[in-house]
Amino acid sequence: MSALIRKIGPYTTTAIALGGMGLSIEKKPPYEESIEIIHDALDAGCRFIDTAWAYYMSGGEEQHNEKLIREALDTWNGPRDEVLVATKAGHFRNFTDGVPTWDVNGAPEALIQYGKQSAVALGVDSIDLLYFHRPDPKVPYNESIEGMKALYDQGVAKTIGISNASIEQIDIARSILGDAFVAVQNQLSPIYKDTLDTVEYTKKLGLAFLCWSPLGGFRKPKDETKYDIFKEVAAAHGVSYQQVVLAWELAMGDHMFVIPGTHRSQTILDSLKADQLVLSDEELLRLNAGK
Repeated sequence: MSALIRKIGPYTTTAIALGGMGLSIEKKPPYEESIEIIHDALDAGCRFIDTAWAYYMSGGEEQHNEKLIREALDTWNGPRDEVLVATKAGHFRNFTDGVPTWDVNGAPEALIQYGKQSAVALGVDSIDLLYFHRPDPKVPYNESIEGMKALYDQGVAKTIGISNASIEQIDIARSILGDAFVAVQNQLSPIYKDTLDTVEYTKKLGLAFLCWSPLGGFRKPKDETKYDIFKEVAAAHGVSYQQVVLAWELAMGDHMFVIPGTHRSQTILDSLKADQLVLSDEELLRLNAGK
């Protein structure tokens, strides 16, 4: 399968990455099946995997997904050196009144600890791309970014990104990290367009933009009517509407990447075909307008 290849900092990799979260949180597949799903994606040409320290079930083994990714790569027969692995620091899971929740810790010393633990879990001396996962309202943003810079300076990470970030926070990261800062990962989908300003800003700055939950996510109910136009275009092309959504996002610029998650090989293999789908200017106008 030929794949769309794009630049992210010093790396050249596939524009469609495999998002690992669904393989490690609630309702995850069995462990061996998850390994097979990762192998199937890699065999299909995917060379970019996205994980995080926080991808594990509340009350379960911390860093489950990072360890899963490591085992999948260690047992894969393909060219490991071609695979870019990105992870994130600053998020963790806990229970609140018996309900699984997410929380943040953006203290510099915590981020340094998380980052080093991620390198160990992934089995690498230096992480390809390490993100600050989510702003911590208890910690000034610049202090958190200083923690990420320390990880870069110490060689724990080769490049740095930020996630769930505003334009103001992008500017703070730029001022502290300089050329080490290569990517912004924000939520973007047909039901969540609040980050379109950061899509344009990263394009202007030459930073990569990575869409998390590019299809809308699988953890919460969503407004299915937002996908009607994507389903119409998909019918015309004879493909899944999910492929149309991903192709629409990739068409926003050469700096765009998408990170679809999965619980099954079938869905990620379908998603990986999206970079070969060419949408016309008219179709893109309709999709952008949502009608």
